[in-house]
Amino acid sequence: MRHRCALLSGVLAVLVSMACPSTSARAQENDPTLNDRLTRTDPSAEEGAPADTTRPSVRVGHGPGGVEIETEDGRFLIQIQPRLQFRVTGGTLGDTVLADRVTEGVTFGVNRARIKIGGHAFTPNLTYFFEYELQGNALLDFRVQYRLAPGVSLKVGQWKLHYSRERVISSGQQQMMDRSLINPFFTLDRQQGLSLYGRVDGGGLADFSYWGTVATGTGRAGESNDDSHPLLMGRLHWNVLGDPIGFSGSDLAMTETPALLIAAAAATNRSPYTRFSQAGGGQLPGFDDGEAGQYRLNQWTAETAFKYRGVSWQQELHWKRVDDTLNDVRTTLVGNYVQIGVVLGAVWDNLPRQLELAVRHAFYDPEVGTESDIQQEVSLTANWFFNGHLNKLSAELLWLTADTRTGDDKDSFGARLQWDISM
Repeated sequence: MRHRCALLSGVLAVLVSMACPSTSARAQENDPTLNDRLTRTDPSAEEGAPADTTRPSVRVGHGPGGVEIETEDGRFLIQIQPRLQFRVTGGTLGDTVLADRVTEGVTFGVNRARIKIGGHAFTPNLTYFFEYELQGNALLDFRVQYRLAPGVSLKVGQWKLHYSRERVISSGQQQMMDRSLINPFFTLDRQQGLSLYGRVDGGGLADFSYWGTVATGTGRAGESNDDSHPLLMGRLHWNVLGDPIGFSGSDLAMTETPALLIAAAAATNRSPYTRFSQAGGGQLPGFDDGEAGQYRLNQWTAETAFKYRGVSWQQELHWKRVDDTLNDVRTTLVGNYVQIGVVLGAVWDNLPRQLELAVRHAFYDPEVGTESDIQQEVSLTANWFFNGHLNKLSAELLWLTADTRTGDDKDSFGARLQWDISM
């Protein structure tokens, strides 16, 4: 019994320490190694014996990347971080476009259970990252990045392609509890391939970030291309006011100078699939399983984002055309979402800075030119940040409407509560 009590006390101590923010949100975003908090050790030395000077000493500590181990010379760094997301859902969210996300009645479960491993090897220019989903037994990310020159980096492996901002933002860094209604239909999600990317800072308005990618186009775990047509994608950010906006929701850093982003991306692909998700390649509603190269996808998105003193905005307009090359059928889809959030204490001094309110509206048209098939979402979320995105509690109200071609609208409503913690 004493051992169990000691173990429980240790777990509670860890949770309390994470709930008490020891670093600011800006430190979490801009100081990935927190060297000032790492302690130096020599793994080769025994108590009372001289240290082995032929082996570099290491520094061990905890930061926003989890448990961090780094050699004193800075050549090697490893970060290990478990993450858990618990969720309770209630309401009548049933027969709608989001039926695969939520169900009717009251449900409780572990929505995500993941382990992340990242860092650099030999030089800070060579970085790596792995992410594994324990709940679904799936290897999500495995990638290596190398900085070739200032403003130019190379990435190889499997990751979420930098096509749409909403999908690239980690589920642990989101402002809302889930991505919008339109995400499942337009995301390219995880693919295997290679990418050249970087930032060109010419000063003032001449500040751009870019991504160019070639991938197999067959989704997560798709190691080979199904035909001779790989997925091609390009993305361009214009950092309008000179400072880039990172891929994270909310303005917890209380950005001192306004940051504005205008972005555009486009992609083309031929494969047996009409949509992608974390599970890999799949089909949009109404499409049958395809053959190699049957479906040609051409799509583009235009985005805006803004952050300033606790106020944040992000928006995406999507267009996508699916050509069924075997049956000579063409389908065009469009969608858009707008999302606004406010850290209340940054706007009103008498309110806590741990509290944020955010609202989102999204619409999706699965077939342009067809009447009475519009689907819409309105969601309202309140976030309480115990320690930034590393430890937060979220509550959400969600309304969904789905028009049908028979004229019968399907309206759904739900409420959700979620605790997301990274250790």
